[in-house]
Formats: sequence, C-alpha cells, structure tokens
Amino acid sequence: MPSGGNANWRPSPRWRCSDDHGNAVRSAPKPRRAVGAAVERVGGACVIDAGIGHSGGLEAGRRIAELCMGGLGRVALGPVPGPPSWPFGVTVHSAQPVLACLGSQYAGWSLSHGSGKGAFFALGSGPGRALARQEALFDELDYRDTADAAAFIMEATALPPAELVAHIAAACGIAADRLTLVLTPTQSLAGATQVVARVLEVALHKLHALGFPLDRVVDGIGMAPLPPPGGKFLTAMGRTNDAILYGGTVHLHVAGPDGKAEDLAHRLPSSASRDHGRPFAEVFAAAKGDFYAIDPMLFSPARVTVTAIDSGRSFHGGTLAPDLVERSFRDVR
Repeated sequence: MPSGGNANWRPSPRWRCSDDHGNAVRSAPKPRRAVGAAVERVGGACVIDAGIGHSGGLEAGRRIAELCMGGLGRVALGPVPGPPSWPFGVTVHSAQPVLACLGSQYAGWSLSHGSGKGAFFALGSGPGRALARQEALFDELDYRDTADAAAFIMEATALPPAELVAHIAAACGIAADRLTLVLTPTQSLAGATQVVARVLEVALHKLHALGFPLDRVVDGIGMAPLPPPGGKFLTAMGRTNDAILYGGTVHLHVAGPDGKAEDLAHRLPSSASRDHGRPFAEVFAAAKGDFYAIDPMLFSPARVTVTAIDSGRSFHGGTLAPDLVERSFRDVR
C-alpha cells in the first residue's frame, strides 16, 4: 500500500455510489434524437449506443460523464479559460472526489473477449466497478458497494459480445437485464466530452500515485476545453489528452499541513513530467504506440491550485499551454 495513510480513507456515510445509481442511470442518454443515442439489447443487458451507429452529442457526453461518477459529481458545459478559438469546455465538481473519481469514474477494469481480429477489448468505468471489485484499488479504498443494478461506460467502437455481458453481470452479482452498458467511441462528440470530463479524475489518479493521503482530499473542481471530434482514433485520443494535459485546470481542497499541500501543487501538474511539452499524439508516436513507455506522471492537468483548508492558504503549480492546445485541436493524423 502506498505510503501516506490511504488506508485511513473512508467515504462519507452520507454517500455511496449506489445511493445515486438510479438517478445516474436515469440521467443517462435516452434513445432520442435530442442526445444522439439509441438503446439496444445484448445478452439481456441495456446497451446505449452514444457514438457508434448514432451521433452521440455533447449533451449525451455530459450525462455520460455524470453517470461515470456514479451520480456523485456534476458536469456542466460552458465557457472555460484557454485558446480564444476554443472558448467552450466542461466543468466538473464533486464533494466526494475520491469515491466519485477513483471509485467510479476511473477506467480501471480491463474487459476483453475473444482473440485475433474479432476480439473485443475495452476499459470499464462507472459505478458498477464498486460492485464487481475486480481491481486491487478497492481493497486499498476498503470500499464495497451494494445494489441490484449496475452501469458501466466503455470507450468502444463495437457492441460487446453476449458472453462478455454475462461475465460482467456475474461479476456484479446481478441479472443481465439489470446491467446498463454505455458505449462512447473517443472520436465521437459524446466520447470526447466524457473523456475531457475526466480532468478531475486524472488529478485524483496522479495524487494517489504520488502517495498523497486520500483521506485528506475534501473537495475538488476542474475544467478543460472541448476539442473538436477526431475523425480517426489517434487524432481523437491526442486531442482529448491535450485538452487536459495542456488546457486542464483543477482546484483541490485538502486537509493537513501547508507543506504537504504546497508539495502536491508543485508535483501534480503535467509539467512535472519528462514528456511534457509536445502534443500527446507526438509523444505517443515517439513511444511507438506503447503507453507503458510514456511517463505516467504526464497524465495530469496543466494547472492546479491546492488549498489547505486548515490554514486557508492556497498553492499553485503548472500553467496552461494554449498554443499546444491550439496546435493539437487543428492537427489531423
């Protein structure tokens, strides 16, 4: 277990992922033209297509992002700081950021079926992760959810096979007809929106990797510009990453000594990484498509503020890089 006392973290007794699970699922995209999504049934599960055979719009992406957080976060579309050419983005807030981001929104469950050309692979995020508990992270959080329904979000370009649907439902201990799967390709409008809405989650993930005590994280808010959808996956992946790495801002409120808050503000931004300074597509190409060859400390917001609530002092780190955001959003690969 990382140093820093993460074992002491407990979710507030007022909230669980499952408490708002029903509301979160009901706020997911309805099969209407207004949100560009449609519903299908696969192996008994409700599968929402928000970008494969249907357009998947910005509003669908906003609702999906809130579903990703298990109903413990709020996502809004509106003006954000950044390049003048790209004035709109997402703002994300949670009063339970550890549970909302690490316990739900983080894409931590690797899901696959088959092999070769017809294989299916996706990373699962959403409140269903706390039911399935297939990740060591939940042992560290010492958190287990209970519910009779589950929802997952997958960045996928095809419908999951029925065999995988059955596996997911079994892992959650529910019937397949109580399972909801939302599919959002990264290159769709909905997919790009829900990825950029992970700006706060990315900060929490790096904070955890740095060993900062999770029980000291009190509140969090973040924002990042919305990129135009990429026609190709590599373009879309590059733009959504750059929106956070070079255009993202996060403000965390933490308990504990000022020195720890100040140190976190200096170490948390993406500028602390050796791979900072180039559009992500270029970093990915230089790594020959190997994510594990990229410095994991790169995946964090461009600019952070950490407020030590005990003293009221705030510490700042990193800076926005609007020129790199502009370059990324216009580049086509």
